[in-house]
Amino acid sequence: MTFFLKPFSFLVKKGSLFALFLVAQLTFSQNAPITILGDSKTSADFFTELEEKSGYSFFYLDDWIENIEIEQNFQEATITEILDSVLSGTQLNFYVSEEEKRIFLLQNGIIYDDLPSGFFGRQDSIVQGQNTIGTQNAPPPAFFAETNVQTTDRLPLVRIGKADRQDLRESYSLSGKAINARTGEPIPDLAIRIKGRGTMAITDEQGNYNMELPAGYNVITTSAMGIKDLEREVIMYNDGSLNLDLGESLEQLDEVVVEADAVSNVEEAITSSEEIESEESKNIPLVLGERNILEVAKALPGISSAGEGASGLNVRGGKTDQNLVLLDDAVIYNPTHFFGIFQALNPFTTEKVNIYKGAAPVEFGGRLSSVFDIETKNGNVEKISGEGSIGPVTGNLALEIPLKKEASSLVIGGRGAYADWILRSLDDESLSNSEASFFDGIVKYHHRFNENSEVRGTAYYSKDNFSITSDSLYNYSNRLFSVRWAHKLSERTNGVLTAGNSDYNFGIDYESEGNNDFELDYAINESELRYKLRTRLNEGHALDYGLSAKYYSVNPGSIEPKGNDSNVAPVDIEDEQALEGALFLGDEFKVSDRLLLSLGARYMFYAAMGKATQNTYEEGAPRNETTVQDTISYGSGEFIKTYGGPEARISARYLITPDFSVKASFNNAYQFIHTLSNNTTVSPIDTWKLSDLNIKPQKGYQATLGFYKNFEENMYELSLEGYYKRMDDVLDFKTGADLLLNENVETEVLQGKGKAYGVEFLLKKNRGDFNGWLSYTYSRSLYKFDGDYPEEQINNGEFFPSNFDKPHDVSLIANYRLTRRFSFSMNFVYQTGRPVTYPIGTYRFNNSDYVIFSDRNKYRIPDYYRLDLGINIEGNHKKNKLAHSFITIQVYNVLGRNNPYSVFFVTEDGEVKALQSSIFGVPIPSITYNFKF
Repeated sequence: MTFFLKPFSFLVKKGSLFALFLVAQLTFSQNAPITILGDSKTSADFFTELEEKSGYSFFYLDDWIENIEIEQNFQEATITEILDSVLSGTQLNFYVSEEEKRIFLLQNGIIYDDLPSGFFGRQDSIVQGQNTIGTQNAPPPAFFAETNVQTTDRLPLVRIGKADRQDLRESYSLSGKAINARTGEPIPDLAIRIKGRGTMAITDEQGNYNMELPAGYNVITTSAMGIKDLEREVIMYNDGSLNLDLGESLEQLDEVVVEADAVSNVEEAITSSEEIESEESKNIPLVLGERNILEVAKALPGISSAGEGASGLNVRGGKTDQNLVLLDDAVIYNPTHFFGIFQALNPFTTEKVNIYKGAAPVEFGGRLSSVFDIETKNGNVEKISGEGSIGPVTGNLALEIPLKKEASSLVIGGRGAYADWILRSLDDESLSNSEASFFDGIVKYHHRFNENSEVRGTAYYSKDNFSITSDSLYNYSNRLFSVRWAHKLSERTNGVLTAGNSDYNFGIDYESEGNNDFELDYAINESELRYKLRTRLNEGHALDYGLSAKYYSVNPGSIEPKGNDSNVAPVDIEDEQALEGALFLGDEFKVSDRLLLSLGARYMFYAAMGKATQNTYEEGAPRNETTVQDTISYGSGEFIKTYGGPEARISARYLITPDFSVKASFNNAYQFIHTLSNNTTVSPIDTWKLSDLNIKPQKGYQATLGFYKNFEENMYELSLEGYYKRMDDVLDFKTGADLLLNENVETEVLQGKGKAYGVEFLLKKNRGDFNGWLSYTYSRSLYKFDGDYPEEQINNGEFFPSNFDKPHDVSLIANYRLTRRFSFSMNFVYQTGRPVTYPIGTYRFNNSDYVIFSDRNKYRIPDYYRLDLGINIEGNHKKNKLAHSFITIQVYNVLGRNNPYSVFFVTEDGEVKALQSSIFGVPIPSITYNFKF
């Protein structure tokens, strides 16, 4: 509030002796020395004693000073020195009236003795700012009518900042965080406007905002789908913060459409990004009725897999190991169950996944192709709730438990399979003793300390056991945990500190009638610490910066004889260790209303470390065991080899119209970890290998250009993107390579070049009774291995298609709501058959028949297509029910297409025969019961 007293300046006439005398008296009174002790008194006692010793009468409200901590003592100090020190860390100013021996404490504002120059020439009746006495161009003081300050439909007036005569501006910065008052979660994409002006700010994913407001009185409004609208009166005295606790809008509507970020695909600078809510998999018919957010991702352009039942995803022509898959900031190495048929993520605890196929946010690195950032939902902080399902193969349950109302919660999810009965019921004696089971569990704790600080912790574990043959039991598991602390450092800066650990291992337990029983184990473990800061400099700049550090520990494998009679010789490959670090800086720069830039840079550092031994090989000779030149031993923690370099993340968006934009991006990346596999598709027993003295890191470069258009008030989204990607030092295997438990595995692999290019089309209908999307991708993925020696070449050193090169890929997802309770869904997929290597002849040598194979991946298996249909039946929508039900009836592969999973060749009676295997060659019906309470 700004006060005006009767100006005493009218009594002081320039040049008069009376004026000089009055000024001298005022100066003497205010400079009278005072000694007062403050470190042992309450604030009320301190001001009472100060009033007695100074001779001034103080005027203030008790609650203004009750939180002031006074720790210092004052010796021979003036009254102004004492007040300047005591009030420096508060929002209080003071005004001294010498005539009446009074001191007024003021909330935020300043009392002026004189009107600013030109004040009466202004027409504004509403506050526009404050002014230093006599300043010509500074804004005038703030006025507002007390009777209009508060109305019944608004929250109380709030004062921001502390007025400072030395820092008077036309506008000040207001920042803060928007929080859902019920769940404690941040509210992204909330629109915050200044009433009567065109200024607007949008909250980011963490609910943070920053905007410039005119000095003085303002009314801000907020709006977002599903959130109650808010009006708040604020008076800006200086820069400051205001956190917004907003309630949910529970109004009954005929149709609820969530489109707070409906134009983000057009307006954001980042290219090639997708977001999938877990709920989107609810109505999509998938195998055995299982919700699968990763399977839904494969229906988007540019994302595919090597085949049905294949683990891992191929993004824009990249290998499966080139994807960084994160679950609440911790890496998950194999996010699938049962050869990729099911996801290893609980759909009822998963909130969403953000997919970056191009220039990912600057804090992510270490992979060439993509980032899958999977988030677990925060729990309900008001009441216990839950969700579950019972299907033909799995049972699933998730609970949300409030621990402290409106502050902390716990999410617990568990999921298990009972698929063994399916294998045992098949009319195939070889499968009668088969086993296939898995489970996964997750726990997430979330606590909101206040508006400026919150913490979350996640622990996850999954386990698979399967035995398709009677003599081998395979198992693999994922374990991870992470802790994330989000906090506000200042009005403009927020920080996120993340720590995580991930562990993946697999094993084979082999028992046969002979004496060759064994146990095989493999494991990889990594720990990461990352600190990211975000500073909003102004409306045009938002900086993201920080650092990360990661430690790898790999057990490449060991084999031990099982039982006293086993003849298997033990093998134990020495462990591998490495450090990986990064510094990153990004700036989202708003050049104009049409042009938005996102500029980022990372510097990557990697060091392979001992304890280890490394071979060196002769120059000018092929790398094999006969050309080993020396073996070097490295001590524990000693650097073996270091790699690193800069990475660029550059994106630009230009708005042609408000709903039509063009974007371009470029990025490059380093990858220091690789998978070793000579299978056509990803296998649970694929091993990971760290870069070292003989295996270089992979490097990738990608450029993207795209056009994005929304129609009919964002009901339809249309995008067209083209990309070109180049890769260096990618790994592949030599023909006949032996990769598992190989001490000199560098002699079995090759490093070469890769290139991928394509065009991606997506048409999406976001709302209405009929909704869904159509995607089409034309892409090529080619690799080249051209060494100096024939054994280091593949296909004579020419480019050849990768195992997952499928030029044409079409997906159609459609949902039709017949009534509020009944809906129909469809999923159609068509893909070009993937490449395969065929035998093209035979020859006989020493009375034995041998097969001659074609160039690698010269031929293709038949094209793949599949149609899935589903009926979704919701229970009645009565409010007071113990649980709400949802039944899905689905048929996977309605057409019974016998799509080949792989093609292999056998020799019978001297004749080579081609055989194919299929995962699901017949229609697979399923019914799943879902419930929610």
